[in-house]
Amino acid sequence: MSDITENATGQSDQPNANQRVEVTAKDLPLHCPMPGKRLWDSHPKVFLPIADSGEETCPYCGTVYVLIGPAGSGH
Repeated sequence: MSDITENATGQSDQPNANQRVEVTAKDLPLHCPMPGKRLWDSHPKVFLPIADSGEETCPYCGTVYVLIGPAGSGH
């Protein structure tokens, strides 16, 4: 059995758990940890430039963010 628990949306609540998160234009500018994550202050907030690449990895916790759809204007 895994030590990682999932919240109502199916995402892990374990801080700094290596996971994959899909984001959309409404989440930009993207930063990790994202608002609403349990223990959101578990590592320093880092902004991730996902608009050009479509995928970024947090250098602190290893969470992979994948942009779904266009980034929108201004990003």
